[in-house]
Amino acid sequence: MARVEMVMPKMGESIMEGTILSWLKKEGDSIEQDESVLEVATDKVDTEVPATHGGVLEKILAKEGEVVQVGSPIAIINTNGTASADASPAATAAPVAAPAAEQSSSPSPDANEAGDVSPRQQGDRFYSPLVLNIARQESISMQELETLPGTGKEGRVTKKDILAYVEQRQAQPQAQSQPQAALQQQPISASPAPAATSPAAPKVSVSIGANDEIIEMDRMRRMIAERMVDSKRISPHVTSFVEADVTNIVLWRNRMKNEFKKRDAGNLTFTPIFIEAVVRAIKDYPMINVSVDGTNIIKRKDINIGLAVALPSGNLIVPVIHQADQLNLLGLSTKVNDLAKRARDNKLKPDELAGGTFTVSNVGSFGNVMGTPIILQPQVAILALGAIQKKPAVLETEHGDVIAIRHKMFLSHSYDHRVVDGSLGGMFVRRVADYLERFELNRSI
Repeated sequence: MARVEMVMPKMGESIMEGTILSWLKKEGDSIEQDESVLEVATDKVDTEVPATHGGVLEKILAKEGEVVQVGSPIAIINTNGTASADASPAATAAPVAAPAAEQSSSPSPDANEAGDVSPRQQGDRFYSPLVLNIARQESISMQELETLPGTGKEGRVTKKDILAYVEQRQAQPQAQSQPQAALQQQPISASPAPAATSPAAPKVSVSIGANDEIIEMDRMRRMIAERMVDSKRISPHVTSFVEADVTNIVLWRNRMKNEFKKRDAGNLTFTPIFIEAVVRAIKDYPMINVSVDGTNIIKRKDINIGLAVALPSGNLIVPVIHQADQLNLLGLSTKVNDLAKRARDNKLKPDELAGGTFTVSNVGSFGNVMGTPIILQPQVAILALGAIQKKPAVLETEHGDVIAIRHKMFLSHSYDHRVVDGSLGGMFVRRVADYLERFELNRSI
């Protein structure tokens, strides 16, 4: 076959679609097999997609900004090494049925944004599920939607078009093309929301001064904002605090860090030691390692620890250490260093951001002594690690009580009160502290 399809690859077990961020090659360019040809964004991570075959990029089927389902065609590659100038779209996409090629040119519904909204044809104009969902959330009527100029194929309204319109509409509310009465006459139709779903929070009117700067959220920040709001709405958060004496850990790390760096060419941080204690406590209290599905509790067998990492952009990402209970302290240290580095370099794979069952956030790295972290759904708990500080403490000895300088830190454990009561949440974080305080000074790594 002279021409082959390049399809949207599967980039993780839970990834069903991706958004075309940019094409690194244009039609007519020569490409080699495994050479990066486009950049795709999923709800987990942005990644470059390599060519499946070498040859010429004859036709691009999915435009930038479009949401494409996994397995749908995104380009045609001519493996003979020459592009056919007169090849029609139907001819170049011959290996695929025509309806599939047509579907690939319009955004697919997004699991986190589109819900169950169906595509709609109004006259000669097609609206994707994503566009309809945004219109419904922003109270844009169908008449108003019809007036929007589209930059997509055949004049279709893209996600970028409607978001730009929403931003303009919010900045100049008096310039709205439709009165409020029209919004009530013909709202955007959508499937009924589940009974457990709360209505969207009303928008707060924000005044803007002459000296203020307006900064648009990037895609990752918008995703973080949506998920944090969703988590607070879904889970009744409760936080328990425990102060732990980690003097033995500090003394041991100070003694071992140089040897570790010489032997393994990496830094020995406190984080893997804390994760080890968390894993041991989860084994003691396995009902912390669960998820909620309606009225069912899903008890996880694997212990997959998410590690919150702050990015240079100011955003936050949570890579996952899968089956952390199968790693010793050396393995955890190597894994933590590797994931943190690749997270900051934007080199993580989608699967490395999926499947977490419990999350740890080291707020102490920013000098914070404690915090009330927000649960990462569908998990039911998250632990924040505070800064280690020297404090005077009363110690019991065989000769009586004495005051000594000790290294102490706060552990802040937020949990979902639907399934984790105060007794379980409190005992769990206390057990983590117990393991930290019992750390062996003579331990090897």
